[in-house]
Amino acid sequence: MTAPHNNYNIDEIRKDFPIFNQKIYGKPLTFLDSAASAQKPQCVIDAVNDCYSHEYSNIHRGGYFLSQSLTAKYEAAREKIAKHIGAKSSKEIIFVRGATEAINLVAYSWGRKFLAPGDEIILSQMEHHSNIVPWQILRDEKDLVLTVSPIDQKGNFLLEEFEKKLSDKTKLVAITHISNALGTITPIRQIIKLAHNFGAKVLVDGCQALPHKNVDVVDLDADFYVFSGHKIYGPTGVGVLYGKQHLLDVMPPYQGGGDMIRSVTFEKTTFNELPHKFEAGTPHIVGGIGLAVALDYITGLGIDNIHQHEQMLLDYALEKIKDVEGIELRGQADDMAGILSFTMKSAHPHDIGTILDQDGIAIRTGHHCAQPVMDFMDIPATARASFGLYNTIEEVDRFIDGLHKVNRIFA
Repeated sequence: MTAPHNNYNIDEIRKDFPIFNQKIYGKPLTFLDSAASAQKPQCVIDAVNDCYSHEYSNIHRGGYFLSQSLTAKYEAAREKIAKHIGAKSSKEIIFVRGATEAINLVAYSWGRKFLAPGDEIILSQMEHHSNIVPWQILRDEKDLVLTVSPIDQKGNFLLEEFEKKLSDKTKLVAITHISNALGTITPIRQIIKLAHNFGAKVLVDGCQALPHKNVDVVDLDADFYVFSGHKIYGPTGVGVLYGKQHLLDVMPPYQGGGDMIRSVTFEKTTFNELPHKFEAGTPHIVGGIGLAVALDYITGLGIDNIHQHEQMLLDYALEKIKDVEGIELRGQADDMAGILSFTMKSAHPHDIGTILDQDGIAIRTGHHCAQPVMDFMDIPATARASFGLYNTIEEVDRFIDGLHKVNRIFA
């Protein structure tokens, strides 16, 4: 088990999250569902509250102080996000409602313009529905080929099998960086390099990666990279599409309306420059600002420190869970993030979640918007515990004790 970093003071960190001041059913809140949506530190809550209380106006078109001031703050948030992920320019950062909208934007705009009948898109076996359904819609509309790259029963991405599927017909690879259902970390750098050897573009779903890992989109050479704010300790309803500027430049707008235009007559509309071309209407101004504050927060803690802490929790949980009778881990990849997906012989996942909830322990149960993974493993659902930067060894112990309680109840 890896020891936590000496400067990582978990007791002080937990004080930053006001939600942990409460109890659930009289028990301390043990929140093990950060893969679905992470809790918010006080600095993010304050930033959102201050913006609405003291700074709010609409941005970009107001000639008065509040509008100009908030416009500068919003665009500074875009710059900060670009720097955080290593983008060359803030023009490559498109604010969206979340990763789901980002993927749909690429499918609608890039896919409809540049893909032709017979072209192939490759997905992995463990994609979130948001990285499956938009491509199915596009496949049916344009007569494309959708190919699935396999995993093994442990959840490892099979790189050699992926390479065999690549061909000159492959135009896009849409792939998760870290599986939300299994915790598998894909060999994303090799995947991108192999795809580029065949001239294919690569879209990476980075929702589970940004909270846990350093991500440099230029170093990875990703063509598109998407993530959601609410999983990285920021507000809900905001996310980011990163795209290489030369690709975004030639893509048509995703939606029409205000702010994405340069001029409008009844005869013709000319479109705005990047990034505004893809941001129709009033954006989630406060969400973008709150997201930048969340990135500041994790940068201050140190993403390597966060990763080390979460890996320590995962290693400890994997060791302790061996003592729970009837446990079957669903995802034991060679390279994993802090996600523990499992079933129990004694109880259905929903029953596991209900019993743990009575002790204030919050986990996720179900198919995790990844039904093809469940079908592959021939199960309807799993229980999933996922760790965040605020979780503790004591909470892991509480969780393991809860699983023993499940067995006692159903015995």
